[in-house]
Amino acid sequence: MTTFIPTGHQLQSLCCESLFPDKDWELQCPHPHPQSLIRAVYENRQIQLHPEHPGLYLFSDWLPVERMLEGSGAPVTYRSHGLAGLLGLDQLFITFNGYWPEKGAWMKSGTFKECEAYSVCARPNSSSGIMVVASAGNTARAFARVCSQNRIPLLLCVPLDNMQALWFDTPLDDCVRVIACEKGGDYFDAIHLSNLAVELEGFYPEGGAKNVARRDGMGTTVLSAVTTIGKIPDFYFQAIGSGTGAIAAWEANLRLLADGRFGSNKMQLMLSQNAPFLPIKDAWDLRSPVMLPLEDELARKQVDEINAKVLSNRKPPYAIKGGLFDALTDAGGTIMAATNQEAAKAAELFLHLEGNDIEPAAAVAVASLIQAVNEKLIDPKSVVMLNITGGGIEKFKRENSVLCLAPEKIFPLNADPLETKRQIAEMFK
Repeated sequence: MTTFIPTGHQLQSLCCESLFPDKDWELQCPHPHPQSLIRAVYENRQIQLHPEHPGLYLFSDWLPVERMLEGSGAPVTYRSHGLAGLLGLDQLFITFNGYWPEKGAWMKSGTFKECEAYSVCARPNSSSGIMVVASAGNTARAFARVCSQNRIPLLLCVPLDNMQALWFDTPLDDCVRVIACEKGGDYFDAIHLSNLAVELEGFYPEGGAKNVARRDGMGTTVLSAVTTIGKIPDFYFQAIGSGTGAIAAWEANLRLLADGRFGSNKMQLMLSQNAPFLPIKDAWDLRSPVMLPLEDELARKQVDEINAKVLSNRKPPYAIKGGLFDALTDAGGTIMAATNQEAAKAAELFLHLEGNDIEPAAAVAVASLIQAVNEKLIDPKSVVMLNITGGGIEKFKRENSVLCLAPEKIFPLNADPLETKRQIAEMFK
């Protein structure tokens, strides 16, 4: 492997703008401020691609990493003709994250969550403990693959109803362990489990949206598009669960503005959720700076109805400084809704016109693009980026044998916290 020099960067608080080093898995400003995200500030203001580096590390100039890990793939951007022709769009560019070797896409988990995992796990980290990740499915599959290949201790917390998402073509290393919340639980319940785990000595949180490496890993989708197109797109389409990918796109856009070589515009964020689970849309439609109340049982019922389970985050980084509300306010855009039926039809269109299967969440994004064209929300001559956040899974499964993972322990939704922590600790003795 090519010799790698750690990426020069610092961290910056969005509250006080103070700079501090990235060395101890920082997830927030070290000063006592209201909660805000922190950002990486890179030494290289103009990004240079590194084709000598494998996979995701093509974009290492703007990744907060100190090493390269084995097995990564990078987002691939290409100009659409099939879908673009149907929709009458002159400049539709598709950024594909998943498995599509014919186009140079090698993410074997079939999801852009690999962009997060290969960035997060290569970030400077003084901890020798066990990383804890909560996931509705795709993130768990990506982190499990990366950590297994690179021998990084990991505890995954996943809803039992989503365990079918944890499939792999090779057995996982025993450094990866999995627990689940019982049937009927959702991503919020998995987060609750993970919060209990990180209270134990020797465990630390991956950090979710607060982890700069996660956001900048996802931001490589925009870097792929812009360096392929040669300019910043006018519109950015993506389905969202937490909205972290949209925040990452906005942050990448801001860095590209500072770079100065790709234009001076901000992409409008054309985001979508899977109806009837629409908590972010409901808040943004009212321009509410905070999320609206959502009753637990109603939320679980809505999550049960949607096909794109990975879009089921009930506690997204919406109101936090630097979060999704700020991104939408600054860049402009909207949040649309797509039903299961609309998304299924969009997936069929993509397979027929572009040539590969896509994940339900990505199909929601395609459905919202179709909706935006039909409602004349975008100019047909605009430069449009469509972020296909997952695809090629059926293709991968046709070409490879896969096995599904089972949780080591299943916890009731109302489990006693002390007993839950005791059982988790017992797993690692």
